[in-house]
Amino acid sequence: MQQPKPNVSSVLSHPSLDQAGTGQATASDSSVLNMVESIELLRGGRSIGIMHNGSLYRLQTTKLGKLILTK
Repeated sequence: MQQPKPNVSSVLSHPSLDQAGTGQATASDSSVLNMVESIELLRGGRSIGIMHNGSLYRLQTTKLGKLILTK
């Protein structure tokens, strides 16, 4: 069974996107312009490498469908 797509505004206002570390979403959170579906990043695989500021990170999906980003 396919899950419904989340509402973009609810995703962009999620407290996990709080850059101030307060756990509260702010009005500026909704100004995020780029959103990428994880399926587009993973391209059918379970993990990908991401270079960021000269360091390699690994984005992987768990058996429960969660995402983990490790350095």
